[in-house]
Amino acid sequence: MYEYVGAIHVHSKFSDGSGDVKGIAETANSSGLDYLILTDHNTLRAKAEGYEGWYGNTLLLVGVEINDRKNQNHYLALGINNTLSTRLSAKDYVKKVNAEGGIGFIAHPHEKRSSMKEHPPYPWTAWDLKEFTGIEIWNHMSEWMEGLTEKNKYNYFMHPLKSIKAPPAETLRVWDKLNQKRKVVGIGGLDAHAHKVNLVGFFEVEVFPYKVLFKSIRTHILTDKKIKPSRIGKEIESAKKIVYSTLKKGRCFVSNYYHGDAAGFRFFAESGNKIYNMGDFLELSGKAKLRVILPNISGKIKLIRNGRLTDTVENIDADFIIRRKGSYRVEIYLNENAWIYSNHISIE
Repeated sequence: MYEYVGAIHVHSKFSDGSGDVKGIAETANSSGLDYLILTDHNTLRAKAEGYEGWYGNTLLLVGVEINDRKNQNHYLALGINNTLSTRLSAKDYVKKVNAEGGIGFIAHPHEKRSSMKEHPPYPWTAWDLKEFTGIEIWNHMSEWMEGLTEKNKYNYFMHPLKSIKAPPAETLRVWDKLNQKRKVVGIGGLDAHAHKVNLVGFFEVEVFPYKVLFKSIRTHILTDKKIKPSRIGKEIESAKKIVYSTLKKGRCFVSNYYHGDAAGFRFFAESGNKIYNMGDFLELSGKAKLRVILPNISGKIKLIRNGRLTDTVENIDADFIIRRKGSYRVEIYLNENAWIYSNHISIE
């Protein structure tokens, strides 16, 4: 399989970000990203103006972050061609995204930030819906702002990567519970805006510069087909379909690049001489083997079954013999720092 590393949930000047689209894409390319998904609020202007395509070795794709009439229930809609009305309910726009052949991810589902009045929290409340593709299990901006206090604000502003610890426990619990019923894909998001903030009346600081954030939360995808940079429209569309279909399948994992490059991580199942990847379902016949491979470094490997810790191994790889059905995923820690979160493999 081919691995591609990207950043999802990025804003430009077309909504409330500070960067122009071309500059953001060029920064992503210089940061070594294979793909970048722009999700400006309620606009596909970057797509309409022809910004989708390759910038060096980085494929820029344009999605949109939608909200309902109360500016609640933010949703990352990918693979659609038409902007949806903000007068719609979450139920309506989730269905419309699916009807258009797109996919969608709940943004910052359990956001609780309160450090800035001008930036209130936007948690997801429409949990009765079942049609969404997945959820953003780790959002840099949300975690940073939730941990921001008057005492630590200077350190947080100057060192925005050190403050990111782990996905919210509540989000992981909900994610695990949902996956016991159906596949719900987990992705990582930056929520990058590169806002400029005045700290003490005369000292302006750019919060989350794009170049800095591209070294933070990343979403790795594992594809069956190779993606090659090209300026040909058909090949760009083909590459886009590969990225979106892979995310929809759940063949992806989330990492925090600040603690190490996670490229090369693998989590898969072996059963009946067949290989099953993240996002797959398999029928248990006797036993199955779950395999974990880390990228040339030893870490703490935690096996999670139905939301509960089942086993822990400190090594460069691990094999787990499975005899019980359930929804399995792994978490990897480096020096007690949260590093990698896989998607689930469901054993039935």
